[in-house]
Amino acid sequence: MLRCTSPLLLALRMMLSSSSSSSSLTSNPKFHPLSTSQPISNLPLKTPLSHSCGFSHSQRMRMTLSKCFSTATADPIPISPLDQAQPHCENPQEADSHSLVVVSFYKFTDFPDHADLRKPLKQLCQDLRVSGGIILAPEGINGSICGTQESAERVLGFIQTDDRLKGLRQIESPVSPEQEAIHHGHSSSSPLAAGEDAPFRWDHVRVKLKKEIVTLGMPDISPIEKVGKYVSPKDWNVLISDPDTVVIDVRNNYETRIGMFKGAVDPCTMAFREFPSWVEDQFRLDGLDVEHAKVEKKGLDESINKDAEIPKHKMPKRVAMYCTGGIRCEKASSFLLSKGFEEVYHLKGGILKYLEEVPKTESLWEGVCFVFDKRVSVEHGLVQGNFKLCYGCKQPVSDADMEAQEWEYGVSCPYCYSLKSEEEKERARARQRQFEAWGIIGGLDKGRRPAVKPDSVKSNQTNLSASV
Repeated sequence: MLRCTSPLLLALRMMLSSSSSSSSLTSNPKFHPLSTSQPISNLPLKTPLSHSCGFSHSQRMRMTLSKCFSTATADPIPISPLDQAQPHCENPQEADSHSLVVVSFYKFTDFPDHADLRKPLKQLCQDLRVSGGIILAPEGINGSICGTQESAERVLGFIQTDDRLKGLRQIESPVSPEQEAIHHGHSSSSPLAAGEDAPFRWDHVRVKLKKEIVTLGMPDISPIEKVGKYVSPKDWNVLISDPDTVVIDVRNNYETRIGMFKGAVDPCTMAFREFPSWVEDQFRLDGLDVEHAKVEKKGLDESINKDAEIPKHKMPKRVAMYCTGGIRCEKASSFLLSKGFEEVYHLKGGILKYLEEVPKTESLWEGVCFVFDKRVSVEHGLVQGNFKLCYGCKQPVSDADMEAQEWEYGVSCPYCYSLKSEEEKERARARQRQFEAWGIIGGLDKGRRPAVKPDSVKSNQTNLSASV
């Protein structure tokens, strides 16, 4: 049989093959938009998104608090009306031509049957090629997804077909061309090496079942029953500039390291579940001026116990808290109220909404905001920042950090080098080699049922030969 070797004929054959394959794709229902019989609403997204710790307020402006709440900012977050639906795109190819968006969303609600949503939600995301991470728990839903505007709206609409999940608090961010390439798998250098748990791996979505949508470790604390007062970004500067307001950053230390509000207190926590202990250690919740604690100092040959006085601050008159998107503040404010704090406020929509709406010239934000996806950080206008991610510890690193001797791509950085054993570093190097060779950790067959081992094949062939 003769084979065609002419470049022109080869090109024609490729075009014919491409057209036939595309027709087979369109015949596959997996690549069609959802049928109108499915309960998917065309719900619009919200408005598209175009140090040392201390209590010093010397840098704050002395302004009255009355102005801050003149517009009833203490009311719950208003939800976008459902009658402002954006036009739907029926052609999936046309939807794919649109720019990608990242949507972060959450809602606290009584959701005991949350597990029933996992399978259909994951299947929908896969069908629409939406990546990300979503957590379902008895207390509600929390997630971040990446996809086209059309597909993101369909996923959010599907979630909100359950009346308990209507009115998701959500923030939409644009996606850079580089991130679009990662999402669609067009980049051979997409950083999957330590992206196993990152929300925006382009090749899949994770829908997890957990006890809490944000882990505080205190199931009796419920924002559904009690929560602080919301303050809009436009009123936030006035509130935190008041000298009677203590501003607390509810995030972790690797987040606060690269950006905070001016004059805010950093609890220096490693995880959100440490926040209650910090509050109890920091403030006098029992009315005592001094708490006596026994501090144990261990030496090589002896153990010395001594009484030490640990001074605590008075319970502040007013507390204003903030976090990335608002979800941690919901629980943190509920916790403070349960401990007797009277005036507890938190930034509506979190830092992300503030950076979106408040001009840089008027901003009290210093630095960049860490985000839990491969953008790593964002600046005013939600423009992607210059920080990268250490895939050894998943902390943000600057260009200067990557010049340090402790920096090794995919293995370690100045913040984790001394905390890792040589065995851990070698495992990280092996993981990085896998990614460089296959483009995914574990190789091309990761997650598949192992095939018959070559040794067993040879053994079967030997046995067969012997029997013959």
